[in-house]
Amino acid sequence: MNLATVIEAHDAGRPALYSRGALTTYGELRDQVARARAALGAIGVEPGDRVAIVAANDVGFVVAYLAVLGVGAVAVPLNPTSPAPELSRELGVVGARLVVTEPAFESVVSECGTETALVADLVAEAEGAQAQPIVEREEGDLAVLLFTSGTAGAPRPAMLTHGNLLSNIRQILANPARPDDVDDVSLCVIPLFHVFGLNALLGQALAVGSSVVLVDRFDARACLDLVAEHKVTVLTGVPTMWTAWAALPEDEAAPDALAGVRIAVSGAAALDPEVRRAVQRRFGVDVTEGYGLTEASPAVTSGLGHGAPDGSIGVPLPGIEMRLVDKSGEDALVGDPGEIWVRGPNVFPGYWNDPDATAAALTPDGWLRTGDVAVVDDDGFVSLVDRAKDVIIVSGFNVFPAEVEEALGTHPGVKEVAVVGVPHPQSGEAIKAFVVPAPGDQPSEAELIAHVGRLLARYKCPSTIEFVDRLPHGVTGKVLKRELRADG
Repeated sequence: MNLATVIEAHDAGRPALYSRGALTTYGELRDQVARARAALGAIGVEPGDRVAIVAANDVGFVVAYLAVLGVGAVAVPLNPTSPAPELSRELGVVGARLVVTEPAFESVVSECGTETALVADLVAEAEGAQAQPIVEREEGDLAVLLFTSGTAGAPRPAMLTHGNLLSNIRQILANPARPDDVDDVSLCVIPLFHVFGLNALLGQALAVGSSVVLVDRFDARACLDLVAEHKVTVLTGVPTMWTAWAALPEDEAAPDALAGVRIAVSGAAALDPEVRRAVQRRFGVDVTEGYGLTEASPAVTSGLGHGAPDGSIGVPLPGIEMRLVDKSGEDALVGDPGEIWVRGPNVFPGYWNDPDATAAALTPDGWLRTGDVAVVDDDGFVSLVDRAKDVIIVSGFNVFPAEVEEALGTHPGVKEVAVVGVPHPQSGEAIKAFVVPAPGDQPSEAELIAHVGRLLARYKCPSTIEFVDRLPHGVTGKVLKRELRADG
């Protein structure tokens, strides 16, 4: 088996990808992937090597991803908007053998000191190269490393195997409300370096043999135009996207703008029930919520086809076991909160080179402790109520406060810092930092935000910074963030 084989059996003339006004058929995609696979083999990439992909939501990313998997290597998709220091750290953590990128990101990637190749060059240089067959892999062989917040500390790479990713695709498609329809057209504006876009959207569509419209940047009006142009039937987004569509002026979005959409899904963060109702009233589309996380490849639950009420993430997908576990370690009663535990073939084997974090996340009998707290009602519908882990979700992206605190702490004008999430009407949450200035120094808010922007991706930058004389500490010396949230 090999996840890269998902495109091999589809009719060559079927449309696979629409990107930047151009169509790539499945036959053309197979040819480009085969060329890139041959080029990777020619330069010595071997099974097990980690190959980073720094690319936009376009055909180049998909070609690189399938080619890396096809030679048996491990794909490491990274955020192409990350500054060089952040990319360098991540490349060092995984021990990347090579970075496959595109011209738009070549200058930043070149600062990282890792061997680099352009996707287009790999495809072109394969002319005359010896064909490289798809390397056979086992279900437990590593396919992808994706950086995620885990349960504590800085983001760490989660290991996802070929079996994990393929199992989750099958679990998604096992829902009778989501049949294998090769005529479906999906809009993919969720970044492909995020597991939601990579597997729940792209992977699922390629496995079915349907079409994907790749979009590199979200613009509410422009995306609606693409929905109409390509007759999109599957529309998957994060809450900020649905909020933006619902808020468009009447002259920018006709009531029938989503008339062809048969499946509308929101994930990665909680969807405001009022936004769901607003989309239903305005466009006649019922947006269903789901729940997942990187460590589960990612989808765990879905409300699609189940009539889930507002605010519910639905029910577990077929083939996935779920428990809600209370503080005593017992299964929570109906209506009582409990931490979501998940078990199934989609659950990851652990974090890369981090046995302690792995042991904290996985029980000896294979249950994944998600850190998310939920309740279940009498009808079996699950609803999230809290997060046990200290993570901020900004427009669907996980941000761990410790990473932002570390970046702020490198500024000489910062003596002490604490970062929390605060409610935000568009992004769900925003990042707020409380900073104790260093003696004799008073950096400005703009200066500190710019400093973080040079070290971390933009969505990890604080929206606001409040300067304080001191931070509240408990008896153990730990900052009491609950007090900061109450004050913020």
